[in-house]
Amino acid sequence: MTAATLPPMPAASAAPRPVLTSMTLVGAHFGAATLYLTAGALGLVWVAPELAIGAYPSPQVAGVTHLFTLGWLTMMIFGALHQLLPVGLGAPMRSLRVGQLSFWCFAPGVALFAAGVATHATMLHHAGIGLVGTGILLGAGNVAATLPRARFRQVDWAAMAIALCFLVSTLGVGIVLLHNLHTGFLAEARVRVLSAHLHVAVVGWALMMIVGVSHRLLPMFLLSHGADMRWTRRALALLTTGVIALAWGLVANVSPLQWVGTLLLDAGVACWLWQVASLFRARIRRQLDVGMRFVSVALCFLGLAAVLGPVLLAAGAAHRQLATVYVLVGLLGGIVLTVIGFFYKIAPMLAWTVRYGDRPSGGNWPSVAQTFSARVAHAQLGAMALGVALLAAGIAAGSVHVTRCGAVLFTAGVALFLSQIARITLGDPS
Repeated sequence: MTAATLPPMPAASAAPRPVLTSMTLVGAHFGAATLYLTAGALGLVWVAPELAIGAYPSPQVAGVTHLFTLGWLTMMIFGALHQLLPVGLGAPMRSLRVGQLSFWCFAPGVALFAAGVATHATMLHHAGIGLVGTGILLGAGNVAATLPRARFRQVDWAAMAIALCFLVSTLGVGIVLLHNLHTGFLAEARVRVLSAHLHVAVVGWALMMIVGVSHRLLPMFLLSHGADMRWTRRALALLTTGVIALAWGLVANVSPLQWVGTLLLDAGVACWLWQVASLFRARIRRQLDVGMRFVSVALCFLGLAAVLGPVLLAAGAAHRQLATVYVLVGLLGGIVLTVIGFFYKIAPMLAWTVRYGDRPSGGNWPSVAQTFSARVAHAQLGAMALGVALLAAGIAAGSVHVTRCGAVLFTAGVALFLSQIARITLGDPS
């Protein structure tokens, strides 16, 4: 299928048509991302004592954090873009070969880098950052070369372009922090630079991409009509300026600029939450499926993180436990759960298309919703959401026991997710 033959993005009542030529690469990204999500969940149990005392800058916590940010989120985004670009923007990925090369650099690189950072192994994290950096530059360059070919340039197109810039910036700051591990040249500025790195990665890259993609996908997933869609554009503008202002203020240690950035970020999150709320109110089907329930819960955590941001800034960097709760609630509760919710809408449809798409209509085939268990998915949501809540409570109270219980519960939810992925991929054995 060429860009010239692709139809416009379907209305909210229609389903997008998957691009089969890139399905293997999408599956590889999703599979690797799932392995890293599992490793990250197990890592939470391992670093629970450090989380409980607020030691989020420690190498072990940093290694586990990268399993989520690089291994789960970035891997999932790159994989999804191989479907979203041709379907949503009318622009097939510029080069599948470059996409494959990016994957084979990035996938093992994340493991080497995370392990190297967590264990202080210089050879590992140098080899890892080399592979990760190569994979990111190849992947980002491939997407950047694809965007000018897009037939539809709306808010999601702009969000992808902005997010790519923040991704490359994240890589640059990450290399600076890695160099600091050996030289210590950042001295007391290390924590501030680390904070800037986290916000550029989580908000500038991951959340920016989610906001842009949701502008196109949520009306379709929710069957929403007539909602005011201008709030997404406002959210993107506020989030972009907020990330830049906050990161600059942190690096330069300019308190007024930090406050401006924090308030802009909160305003951007508020605009996006209002946009999503308007889509939920305008939906035709009142009953929410499990994917949208994940998104609903995730947005509550994201809103809580937005409230904690100014509180943390006012309290100061000395409050490490509050800072750890802030990062955990925003990253695990807000961003990770949102991506899982989108996964439940995208992956079953892709798997169904591969397995049944070429069979004649009217056969005794399962529906897309029957490719996984809604009951298990709801149990997974409960376990992961309660796990995040217990993790936050345990860290706030300084309790290793409660923190570890939350980590175990979160990991149990990931285990349920693995069973769902196996069923989606292999089919229901019954």
